[in-house]
Amino acid sequence: MSAAPVPDRYKLVFFVPHSHLEACKEAVFATGAGTFPGGKYRKCCFQMPGQGQFLPSEGANPAIGEVGTIETVEEMKVEVMCLGRSVMLQAVEALIKAHPYEEVAYEARSVYVS
Repeated sequence: MSAAPVPDRYKLVFFVPHSHLEACKEAVFATGAGTFPGGKYRKCCFQMPGQGQFLPSEGANPAIGEVGTIETVEEMKVEVMCLGRSVMLQAVEALIKAHPYEEVAYEARSVYVS
């Protein structure tokens, strides 16, 4: 008897200002991200505070700060597990729609689980 196949796992990591933390998490969770296999645990994530820095260049339309001035923002780093590539892609799309920044800082990578 063989074990049930384990779906591919991905980790989505993103940075968001405190003002939009809950909205971004809820948008991502609505796609099924943050759910562990079996569904007994949902809306799971790790989050920690930090500071983001950026310099808006000519042509940018920053939600915070001004073109030509370095901006430092109190942000949260959020890590969320996604079961399956389609969930990860939907979570990224939802994050981009909910996030206030013109350019969203995120990464999504495949995670090996033995």
